[in-house]
Amino acid sequence: MASERNGNNMVQLSLSRKLAILSDAAKYDASCASSGSAKRDSSQNGGIGSTEGSGICHSYAPDGRCISLLKVLLTNFCVYDCIYCVNRSSSNVQRARFSVEEVVQLTLDFYKRNYIEGLFLSSGIIRSPDYTMEEMVRVARTLRDTHRFGGYIHLKVIPNAAPELLAEAGVWADRLSTNIELPTDVSLETFAPEKKPSAIRTAMAHIEGKREESRPDGKAADGKKKPTKLAPAGQSTQMIVGADRADDAVILRRSAALYSGYGLKRVYYSAFSPIPDASSRLPLAPPPLMREHRLYQADWLMRFYGFGVEEIVSGGTDGLLDLKVDPKLAWALGNRGLFPMDVNRAAREMLLRVPGLGVRVVDRIIDARRHHRLTLADVAAMAGSIGKVRAFIEAADWTPGGLTDDAGLRGKVVTKQLELF
Repeated sequence: MASERNGNNMVQLSLSRKLAILSDAAKYDASCASSGSAKRDSSQNGGIGSTEGSGICHSYAPDGRCISLLKVLLTNFCVYDCIYCVNRSSSNVQRARFSVEEVVQLTLDFYKRNYIEGLFLSSGIIRSPDYTMEEMVRVARTLRDTHRFGGYIHLKVIPNAAPELLAEAGVWADRLSTNIELPTDVSLETFAPEKKPSAIRTAMAHIEGKREESRPDGKAADGKKKPTKLAPAGQSTQMIVGADRADDAVILRRSAALYSGYGLKRVYYSAFSPIPDASSRLPLAPPPLMREHRLYQADWLMRFYGFGVEEIVSGGTDGLLDLKVDPKLAWALGNRGLFPMDVNRAAREMLLRVPGLGVRVVDRIIDARRHHRLTLADVAAMAGSIGKVRAFIEAADWTPGGLTDDAGLRGKVVTKQLELF
């Protein structure tokens, strides 16, 4: 057992107690999915673990959180006093700290028992950003170099750490993430005065620059760019939703800027959760979880469906997304003049705007219509469900007539959607 200081008392904590404290402290960080990693396989070097292959399973919760990683903090001690954080320096929580060797051993033990596929490691700031980042890098380096661990590793970046530490982190980790924390610079400076928005963006830019420098020349077999050698799964970030007064339009504009400016793989949205002994500047209640869900749906529309932020938020009111209707359907209901879309003639980018048609379904439609004219039954077979689609499309044997403009259409479709939740 190791000694940790809690107030003025020295407390002996067992490894299992540390794990309980530091895994619970890590639950507020949503940005730990492992999609997009380059394949690692240790079967050729005598080590253990792989990111893909026999016995490895990526498992996700319904809201997108990865549940197959050992997700812990190196420590919940922190010199910062961010008022929205349960681990802030003034918080009255039990503190714990892992040694580098303890995190390494836990990861190996859990992996050998097939509990996990890898490690997500974050930390409070201890001593300095450089010291904290160096300890986290040591964990990843020891796993890879000493134990030849081939599983997935995601490290949380500490802004203001030395650039060379950030670059080395990318050598050992599959993914890096630097949390933007709050949607606006003003909110971050108000709620987390020790954190500087410019430092966070600088860290993101440095990581992306180093990643691109490490990208091999040429393209992969599928015509896409080859993955970078540094942090091949890219970098991500997280924004807390509902801690400040930023509306969904502000949040999505910030996300769009991050995607275009820093090449982020994902932006994660985490609904604010009230914490003990909270500041009076924080809300007393969390936002509806459906708001977080709608933001993920909106984010998907930006990244894969060609929607702009202003189009997405136009389906809501006062900058907030409609909680009763998904943002794609809300947009379609507000733009009925563009419908119905003829599934046998409409361009791909327009079919992607039809409620109920996903990217894969649209691609199947385009492929199938080269061979024959599609009927409503054909679309239903590809989409799996036609209830939300039929009011917005035409097929060889189907036209919605006045259904598209039916004043009661929203009520009918919303009722069907709510039955799913």
